Amino acid sequence: MTSDISIVWLGALASLLAGLASGVGALAIFFVRTLTDRFQDSMLAAAAGVMLAASFFSLLLPGLEYGESLVGTTSGAALIVIFGVLSGAGALFFIHQKLPHEHFSLGREGPNTAHIRRIWLFIIAITLHNFPEGMAVGVGFAGGDVSNGYVLATGIGIQNIPEGLAVAFSLLAINYSRVKAFGIALLTGLAEPIGGIFGAALVWLAEPIMPWTLGFAAGAMLFIISNEIIPETHRNSYKTLATFSLLVGFVIMMFLDATLG
Repeated sequence: MTSDISIVWLGALASLLAGLASGVGALAIFFVRTLTDRFQDSMLAAAAGVMLAASFFSLLLPGLEYGESLVGTTSGAALIVIFGVLSGAGALFFIHQKLPHEHFSLGREGPNTAHIRRIWLFIIAITLHNFPEGMAVGVGFAGGDVSNGYVLATGIGIQNIPEGLAVAFSLLAINYSRVKAFGIALLTGLAEPIGGIFGAALVWLAEPIMPWTLGFAAGAMLFIISNEIIPETHRNSYKTLATFSLLVGFVIMMFLDATLG
């Protein structure tokens, strides 16, 4: 029991460190005057590639293997993981419909938000990104494969760096000071340890649902990639650059998983 609880807190700590990487990226706001659309799109696309690879190699494949060991059949394991993927994507879709939030450039989504300060729309949007990422890290640790958890935390930390950079510069563009923009970008990363504790505790309390939980975390991340990040990176005339940047992020995460996992 004690070791299980330690794993939960290890997942929380790793997701916290991954979340704080947003602040590392935001530090550039003190050294760079402007962030071009070209650079922002390429960095966010690379982040999407990291998340995409993490979904497959660190969540879906382990989920299928774990499910097969539980139910004894590949088809049964696949159905459980598929249900988890669809549940995760559906949960994020529901949240997007109910919570007002604002994208970097695509504008506002959700209910009428005239009475909410614009800064909170940004914070909500990034929280929607970071919670399932932290959950994925927590699930990775709680599954018993600590090395997989480390790989997930490393990959998500890497992809949080350009995200923190983009958030800080977006806030700067709407007349927030550099210090305040940095502080808010750093603060958004704190959603990750909350997700980490949730994911790790969920598996710890009900280990038999591990395949579903891994699928849920993957589905939530895949929804973010397709519904949020890719449209953001394709809004300008840098679609080809964004596509290859995504591929670079994907292979970096694949390499980390193959060599460290």
